[in-house]
Amino acid sequence: MSPKRLLQHFDQIAEASDAVPRLRRFILDLAVRGKLVEQNPADEPASEQLRRIEAEKKQLVKVNKILKEKPLSPIEEAEIPFDTPQNWSWTRLRNVASYIQRGKSPQYAGGEGRPVISQKCVQWDGLHLEWAKAITPESLESYEAIRFLRDGDLLWNSTGTGTIGRVVRVGQSDEGLVCDSHVTVVRCLRVDERFICIWLRSDHVYGTIEERAAGATNQVELTAGIANNQITPIPPLPEQHRIVAKVDELMALCDELEAAQQKRERRRDRLVAAALNALNNGEVGPATGSHPTFEESARFYFKHLPRLTTRPEHIQQLRQTILNLAVRGKLVPQDPKEEPVAALLERIDQERVITAKTDRRAEAGMQQLFAGDLCWGVPPTWGWRSLADLALFIDYRGKTPSKTSSGIRLITAKNVRRGFINLEPEEFITKATYDSWMTRGLPQDGDILFSTEAPMGNAAVVRLREKFGLAQRVINFRLYGGVDSDFLVLQLLSAPFQEILDKTGTGLTAKGIKAAKLKRLPIAVPPLAEQHRIVAKVDELLAISDDLESHLTSTATTRRQFLEATLSEAIAL
Repeated sequence: MSPKRLLQHFDQIAEASDAVPRLRRFILDLAVRGKLVEQNPADEPASEQLRRIEAEKKQLVKVNKILKEKPLSPIEEAEIPFDTPQNWSWTRLRNVASYIQRGKSPQYAGGEGRPVISQKCVQWDGLHLEWAKAITPESLESYEAIRFLRDGDLLWNSTGTGTIGRVVRVGQSDEGLVCDSHVTVVRCLRVDERFICIWLRSDHVYGTIEERAAGATNQVELTAGIANNQITPIPPLPEQHRIVAKVDELMALCDELEAAQQKRERRRDRLVAAALNALNNGEVGPATGSHPTFEESARFYFKHLPRLTTRPEHIQQLRQTILNLAVRGKLVPQDPKEEPVAALLERIDQERVITAKTDRRAEAGMQQLFAGDLCWGVPPTWGWRSLADLALFIDYRGKTPSKTSSGIRLITAKNVRRGFINLEPEEFITKATYDSWMTRGLPQDGDILFSTEAPMGNAAVVRLREKFGLAQRVINFRLYGGVDSDFLVLQLLSAPFQEILDKTGTGLTAKGIKAAKLKRLPIAVPPLAEQHRIVAKVDELLAISDDLESHLTSTATTRRQFLEATLSEAIAL
């Protein structure tokens, strides 16, 4: 595929996630390689243009318009990154500039005044003077005339990781301003400064500027030496103008493509949000007015699932909706033939009372629900209990145990994730520490670990075969029976419960919750058989979500690889 054909049809490869930014970079790359527009044999070679620039600079030195410069070293073959058309030439940036100089530090004014341009003002989309500080009149008077900006000057950010290398062109409306010491001014001579700007923005300069920059205080700096010696391809002047015009045309097309993509994504996001909202809030039963029933919303969403879930955040929203439907009793039907929940709760209460007779950690009496007003809607066949009514709390307090490089694994709040226990990061304690620390009870298979802080609200069922200890900020729930561990975990991770948890937690910067409050938080309890059906359905739907996410990842990778291969092929021609 030729570059010309590629650019005519680049909307066909624009489905990659970073297609438009990549296409912008590709256009710049074609431009500086001489592959964007046709060469005209009638154009005067760039070498002649460079000779005239050299002669003019000597004349400007004679009349004291510019200072005499020390000769720069010749360009070595190893410095040239790619081949250019025959009538182009390579030179150093200072050879085609009458002025390259960093600004100087001003005395800032406390109030209003003339703006001074800082690196924050120099953005890819132009100058942002609304972010400029004001300079005092006295400080402004100390600036030599040559430092005041002129139409066509290039401003090149010269300091700071992430900001160094950004470059913009000064327009007429910005004349007469000055820069601070973090911005380099490049004033071109007898070349189209817009082409030089394209070169400085390309990956060959901007993409390598940080690794080439140097700094004495852990701050990358675009030094005068780097700026002056920057090698630069120079096409014939008429071709420079044609390249600039073509780049402007193609960047405008990229703007249109980007706007269309954003509009399409906003429309899709609204559709996803509306569909999920209808799923989360729809009522089972006949539709009233224009509101769809839950069944109608579910049929619509799952029918169009592949088209609606096109980004990772859509998958995450889907997963959260699945949990939300599960804990609201909307994921599977209720069966009136099943054991009533009242009988199940009575057995749980009896088991708790029996446990309390021999274990002081158990609560003999039922807890008064905390934040009961925040309970969400569930089927009438479900019941409510507090966490401590359903599970024995085994928590660990006191000084955090000393850790070692090996020994018995220690599970901390960082290891407890949403639905699983991650063994990274690894921490260990000695056998002696384990024996003295784990005196409140040892975790068992099927228990639930819950993080109370840093981060708060993660939960997972214990299925580790190895012996391990628990750190502070992790509570072990041991169910009295009658509640499916997996069902309880998905409820603990659901948005309705997490909302209650967030409202009852304490702390501003490190959110956490005390066990005394956690014990009284409400849990919805369906009949046991329904719990099992819910868990099975959640597993099924989350597996579909995983498949969709895997497909998205695979598709994104394929699109990205196709884009890169196509661009590489075009550049190689």
